Amino acid sequence: MGFARACSVALVGVEGVVVEVQADLEPGVAAFTLVGLPDKSLVESRDRVRAAVVNSGAEWPQKKLTVGLSPASVPKSGSGFDLAVACAVLGAAERIDPAMVADVVMIGELGLDGRVRPVRGVLPAVLAAAEAGYEQVVVPEQTAGEAALVPGVSVLGVRSLRQLIAVLCDEPVPEEPADGQGRPDAMLAGLMISGTGLGTGLAPAAARGDGHRPDLADVAGQLRPRLALEVAAAGGHHLLLSGPPGAGKTMLAERLPAVLPPLTRQESLEVTAVHSVAGILPPGEPLVSRAPYCAPHHSATMQSLVGGGNGIPRPGAVSLAHRGVLFLDEAPEFSGKALDALRQPLESGHVVVARAAGVVRLPARFLMVLAANPCPCGRHTLTGAGCECPPSVVRRYQARLSGPLLDRVDLRVEVEPVDRADLLGRGGRGESTEAVAARVRDARARAAERLAGTPWTTNSEVSGHELRTRLLVAPGALVAAERDLERGILTARGLDRVLRVAWTVADLRGADRPDASDVAVALELRTGIQRGVPMGVGERVRGTRPRTRSGRCRSPPPRPPEPSPAVPAVPSGASSSSVQQ
Repeated sequence: MGFARACSVALVGVEGVVVEVQADLEPGVAAFTLVGLPDKSLVESRDRVRAAVVNSGAEWPQKKLTVGLSPASVPKSGSGFDLAVACAVLGAAERIDPAMVADVVMIGELGLDGRVRPVRGVLPAVLAAAEAGYEQVVVPEQTAGEAALVPGVSVLGVRSLRQLIAVLCDEPVPEEPADGQGRPDAMLAGLMISGTGLGTGLAPAAARGDGHRPDLADVAGQLRPRLALEVAAAGGHHLLLSGPPGAGKTMLAERLPAVLPPLTRQESLEVTAVHSVAGILPPGEPLVSRAPYCAPHHSATMQSLVGGGNGIPRPGAVSLAHRGVLFLDEAPEFSGKALDALRQPLESGHVVVARAAGVVRLPARFLMVLAANPCPCGRHTLTGAGCECPPSVVRRYQARLSGPLLDRVDLRVEVEPVDRADLLGRGGRGESTEAVAARVRDARARAAERLAGTPWTTNSEVSGHELRTRLLVAPGALVAAERDLERGILTARGLDRVLRVAWTVADLRGADRPDASDVAVALELRTGIQRGVPMGVGERVRGTRPRTRSGRCRSPPPRPPEPSPAVPAVPSGASSSSVQQ
């Protein structure tokens, strides 16, 4: 009787569980039994492993073979156990020393010819092995760079089972010929899931291979939305862009990832782990260093947004956008069930998906950007544009974004149509992404220094109790916010979010703490009610305000014979004229 064991890792969501692969040989009729809650792809490993061992020059034991996956209560799926099963069987057959594979974690799929094929989720699997105390890992050669990101672990990348047997037996390592040149590497097919390329909205449209990177300088006009974009990036605040079609909502959202600062080492590992499990990690790029961008179509289901699927739940769009941007274009067109499922991730920063196969906790700390038209035709807020949507239709359309969801959105900005002067460049180009990103990095550095020693890194994560007890604003700065709270314009959650935005505005202008003007800017960005304060930071000219126009009411205004825009109401302390940019 022979016995040997090796180790592998079972992934549950984006977390790994070390599995001990035990092989036992007994006299009897030749048979291969696999136990331990394997799924269909894992049951089929019996045929793959047998063919791979024989084609690698080793002898298959003609005895009763039982392979157990322990712990047996954890569901196992995928083909990443093939390498560990083969080594455990060869150890039980005494082809290799059982002590050589007892404490080695092996991850990889075997082809019938003995080649080791890459699998998804190598990074989280190696992270789980390192946390369990294992120091040696064997992975496919194509994913060795991804596994090497984990410190304190010795990684061996192999191309075939023959090479691994030679290494374990201290024999000369055979050379494995590479695939033919001039065609895609078929071995990389296991790393990518069909249909999860760049076309599914995992990168801004302007950065998908044509060499042009989105730049904020390409945006004509739009001073107030640009400010909201900068504040959102500096503090991690959620943003709603509303306006007619063609105003530039999508254009602004696609330029937000470039404004965000680069990911830290820990954040990069978190994002890479999620993308590796989801099968969207580009080959040759083992580490994601930039903030991800995910823009699902408005026909997406709730499961595709928050995670789910058959068996063990898989990461959804909110997890793919972890530490990055989740852009929901045409937000009112999403189903109400899918939108309301975003409430908990927006607050907690993670998703807990419960299914019959198990409960999975997925990371989901993202910056959400919503883009919405004012009505089905999109012309409701335009004077003289001919909107024929009845008021009841407009109300129903706008009510698709529920109050509890909008209450979690810090910034709500109306995107005005671009006029002729801005569109033709007569007003000059706006600031570039590089200039705005530099201010965002400085603001985040100030916030990180202030929040040192706390579990938070950005202003949007700070608790309301902390804002009201330790991080105090200037005396008298909350008079306007308290008045809005008494009038019902703000909720208690809304007041906390106004304070968070005020701290971000203060960080952008280099102030020690927010004053009344910072709170007024935060209130205006959240409620849309103009407060008569300058809406600019950095190199923008202070004291200037973007143009206002009539048509902000919900019902379409009447069309006189000679249209003339009405003068909007001016709050106390503000000028009745607006400066044209």
